[in-house]
Amino acid sequence: MTFKPAKILAGVSLAALMLTACATREVDFQGEGEGFVGPGAPVQAVLETPSVGTAGQDAADDPAVWASAAPVMVMGQATQGFVAGTDKKSGLYIYGFDGRILQFLPEGLLNNVDLIEGLNIDGRPQLVLGASDRTPGKTGISLYLFDPAGTGQNAVRPWGAIATDVIEPYGFCFARRGAEVHAVLVGHEGELRQFVLSVDAAGQPVSREVRRAEIGTISEGCAADEATNALYINEENVGLWRYGLDPASGAARTLVQPIAKDVLVADAEGLTTLTDGDKRYLIASSQGDSTFPVWRIDGATPQYKGRFKIVDGVVDGVTGTDGLAAASGAVGPFPEGLVVIQDDVNDVGTQNFKYVDWRDIRRALGL
Repeated sequence: MTFKPAKILAGVSLAALMLTACATREVDFQGEGEGFVGPGAPVQAVLETPSVGTAGQDAADDPAVWASAAPVMVMGQATQGFVAGTDKKSGLYIYGFDGRILQFLPEGLLNNVDLIEGLNIDGRPQLVLGASDRTPGKTGISLYLFDPAGTGQNAVRPWGAIATDVIEPYGFCFARRGAEVHAVLVGHEGELRQFVLSVDAAGQPVSREVRRAEIGTISEGCAADEATNALYINEENVGLWRYGLDPASGAARTLVQPIAKDVLVADAEGLTTLTDGDKRYLIASSQGDSTFPVWRIDGATPQYKGRFKIVDGVVDGVTGTDGLAAASGAVGPFPEGLVVIQDDVNDVGTQNFKYVDWRDIRRALGL
């Protein structure tokens, strides 16, 4: 990357320049690229998305999955939900359950994305999407809306933002605590910020910070489990932590799994939860050896259940995963759940997202 100092420094603050450099030239651990693939039960993806638009760079990062009981319209196309996926160099993609691109929002340096129901806006329930945003001048959490009752050219649209003091927003997840919607931001250097998100009389987002803590070192993936009041965070080169979801618990935490060969290998990246009947699972990305450890989390203590890896099949295998996401139950053509996984090295084009049938993972691990 070549800088032209006289031109850049004339109109951009030093902080913005540093953030641009970080977001463009990240320092990663051993896992990205084709790399080493560790032991794990083999599973095949059933389809994939097109490559993200930013070619030749570390761009695709994190997905989120939403399923609807009834068909909805997205940009004139009927679907029973969608997958949101970030290109952290340029914006946000919306995909159908067949992998096709339904919409692209050129929103800048969005890193992690999540979505949640539970807020009424303009008099009816809306789906809210949030993404950690590292774009200079708008760092924080960018918010988007989708109206499930919309018709025709109904689309995901910008809604607003949550401001933060975090210099480089990195990981992000939504959580629900009773009737409250919480937004959890993880900074690149290990900052933890938790907000309550609500709506004002004009239909605009309102946020209130309810927790700030320091994780320690570079951290990203987060996922919440309301039923056990747990917030899980991956500290990339240390391990998997369990915090209380209640912000009053502050910085108190328990180490669920330290970085360890053949279990969770640095750098530990994305996290997602999935409900399967009366069982709930946490899935992580062990990026250092391109595998995916799974814990059962509906009991008092998380129970490690094994690991899987995505191997070549109908589409190519998966290596160097940053983010992943899951949805439970009927998800379009996936009758019992869908897991979407970012692929760092795609066999055709550049990085993309792979779709994996939850039944195949469950079968491979004997869950």
